[in-house]
Amino acid sequence: MAILEVIDLHKSFGKTEVLKGISFSMEPGQVLSIIGSSGSGKTTLLRCINFLETADRGKILLDGDVLFDADGEKLTAAERRALQPKIGLVFQQFNLFPQYNVLDNVTLAVKLRAKKEKNAASRKAMNAEIEEKAIALLNKMGLGDKLKNYPCELSGGQQQRVSIARAMALEPKILFFDEPTSALDPELTGEILKVIRALAAEHMTMVIVTHEMNFAKEVSDHIVFMDKGVIAEAGPAAELFDNPQTERLRSFLSNYN
Repeated sequence: MAILEVIDLHKSFGKTEVLKGISFSMEPGQVLSIIGSSGSGKTTLLRCINFLETADRGKILLDGDVLFDADGEKLTAAERRALQPKIGLVFQQFNLFPQYNVLDNVTLAVKLRAKKEKNAASRKAMNAEIEEKAIALLNKMGLGDKLKNYPCELSGGQQQRVSIARAMALEPKILFFDEPTSALDPELTGEILKVIRALAAEHMTMVIVTHEMNFAKEVSDHIVFMDKGVIAEAGPAAELFDNPQTERLRSFLSNYN
């Protein structure tokens, strides 16, 4: 069964139609990269899936659960909160809390969920487990020696790795990346792409909006090429890059080659 299904998604801002009927699906363990020129609707699509924008029409299913249905009953706040941890989003600009250290940034959202536990002893044990898992994640990201550092004390690449660890701490079904290297210089970009490659090797289900074409070809199972709010072409990564079927995609790829 598909882990994510997006069906005929539409989104406008005023008179500007940004998404014009987007439909695709993906299987567990797949890496899907979304490519296209700036303004093609890539980020708006991710924001609609992640509850940061509300689509005008269409339907989104995650692992069989309805995330959004424009024609159905709206999710209650409690239902939305229950589904939200299943999707993790890594932003372009890190969005770390400057007043919290690295460990607290990673554990904050998970500890807020643990607050619902009324038994103080159980809550203390849960928080200890949360910190243990967070430290393991940060070690995996090469940040085991930065637990008590604050975001201002980290490089851009380190901040983005903290952001990835924070998203993974909620154990999402799918991890979404919105141009995760756009704010980084080439050397730091390599750090983040290495982390994402490692996650792909572990069969983490991921959706990546990226301008790194060589990386997208290498790491992705499937590519979606968006142009002016529609999916202009989609297919297996090697096939789409080596044998594009539309003139628009050929022109887009030529700009990167």
